[in-house]
Amino acid sequence: MTPTPLIPTTENFDYIIVGAGSAGCVLANRLTEDPATRVLLLEAGPPDNEPTIQVPALFSALFGSEIDWNYQLEEQAHYQGSTTFPRGKALGGSSSINLMVYIRGHRADFDRWGALGNVGWDYDSVLPYFIKAEQNSRLGAPYHGSDGPVYVEDRLFTHELSHAWVDAAADWGLTRNDDFNGPSQLGVGAYQVNCHNGRRWSCADAYLRPAMRRPNLVVRVAAMVTRVLLDGNRAIGVEYVERGAERTARSEVEVLLSGGVVNSPQLLLLSGIGPADQLRALAIDVVADLPGVGENLHDHTMAPLVWATEHSTDLLEMASPENMTRWQSGGGGPFASNGGEVGGFLSTEGGEVPNVQFIGGPTAFVDHGRTSPPLPNFTILTASTQPRSRGRLWLRSIDPLTHPHIDPAYFSCPEDLSDIEAGLRIALGIAEQTPIVEYLSGLNLPAETTLDSAALADHVKRWSQTEYHAVGTCAMGVDERAVVDPRLKVHGIDGLRVVDASVMPTIVCGNTNGATVMLAEKAADLIKTGSAASSS
Repeated sequence: MTPTPLIPTTENFDYIIVGAGSAGCVLANRLTEDPATRVLLLEAGPPDNEPTIQVPALFSALFGSEIDWNYQLEEQAHYQGSTTFPRGKALGGSSSINLMVYIRGHRADFDRWGALGNVGWDYDSVLPYFIKAEQNSRLGAPYHGSDGPVYVEDRLFTHELSHAWVDAAADWGLTRNDDFNGPSQLGVGAYQVNCHNGRRWSCADAYLRPAMRRPNLVVRVAAMVTRVLLDGNRAIGVEYVERGAERTARSEVEVLLSGGVVNSPQLLLLSGIGPADQLRALAIDVVADLPGVGENLHDHTMAPLVWATEHSTDLLEMASPENMTRWQSGGGGPFASNGGEVGGFLSTEGGEVPNVQFIGGPTAFVDHGRTSPPLPNFTILTASTQPRSRGRLWLRSIDPLTHPHIDPAYFSCPEDLSDIEAGLRIALGIAEQTPIVEYLSGLNLPAETTLDSAALADHVKRWSQTEYHAVGTCAMGVDERAVVDPRLKVHGIDGLRVVDASVMPTIVCGNTNGATVMLAEKAADLIKTGSAASSS
């Protein structure tokens, strides 16, 4: 993918999109469908040329690379797990480094958004946008799309241990589910993935690459936006740094922030939009006193159980040149595995909305894939789908290149820890069922032979990590803590919207990329027509 050549002068566009992550790619495509609309897309990271991006099984090798922002969390008071906080920094954003699991969330998640005053964001209103985006290889109407730009497929490789785990979970008592995005989210099965013929299908593949053929779209990489330009209370453009040079771009209609849960609030704060006391402490002129900017940060965390296995293989043991050739020739074989092959959703309280998610596969996944007991292994990760803990993000300095403070306050609400403990108890019970028990020779992590409540809680606190699903720092709503309104316009500022996962007022049950794409599809309609919210 070749970016638009550098033009060193100040330019004018109708729309300026900041960030070429999942949401930014959607906006760039949809807004340039009108050839009269001029759009500039600015991405701080490089092009998505790294070959490893395409290989599902190698996703964790991208963490800590040049296409990862390499954020670190603040020291946590209730959590001693990993403080590494990967976020994608390339065309495609986090859709270029994520696990590729396609989950939308539970319908109650979106109905909750609507109940908070966000008209047009209830489940019935957003379902058409999920369908519009999707091209599913197996599933169809009424819940799925067949001709959208986002490929969703049954993974071309699923390990025998993963199949055995699903059978064991069914024997334990969980319902089999071959569509977590259909009538019910509850149950266990194999996850569908954002892949096409066994290769990662990022939002750069789905939306941006086709749009880059249009003359009315300009894309600049290695272009770090440092400030939103404001004329009074109206956004009129941005300042950015490209190849060491400071540049300016002007927007005649709107500036659209799609930098994600960290970058979008950081840019608002640097531009004088946020809590007035924080801004004044850094000598930043206050343009709009919005106390919710950077607040409401929340995320899914996940804790691993890792078993030593026998009579089978580990995914890492299958990483042979022969299997790479197999993948290169047709997209199949072990390199088509995303590691988190199977899992499911359950309510430990017997409700219809899950409070626990399982993700598992035939290798160790601990500390972002950086730690592994001796091979072979099988891992089940357990996450709380409805975390109550809330943290915040705030500036470390006025230097845009300095990472902000990021404090998700993991487990500050003890119910989050309790949900994961309850899920781990069930995972341990599933491991005793006949279909899987013959393959498991004992726990590698945790190593304790007796897991009482205290030992299990200590394990969760020590070995948990982000599930890469942080949201909420520019929350949508109508109350005094909201940053954007239901049309995603920043309160008190004209010509400025935020369109990314940071506007989610509450997190969805499960992986968040699918909901982010939906959100951007709907935002594009709001921007283009000005009528989608009122007619939804």
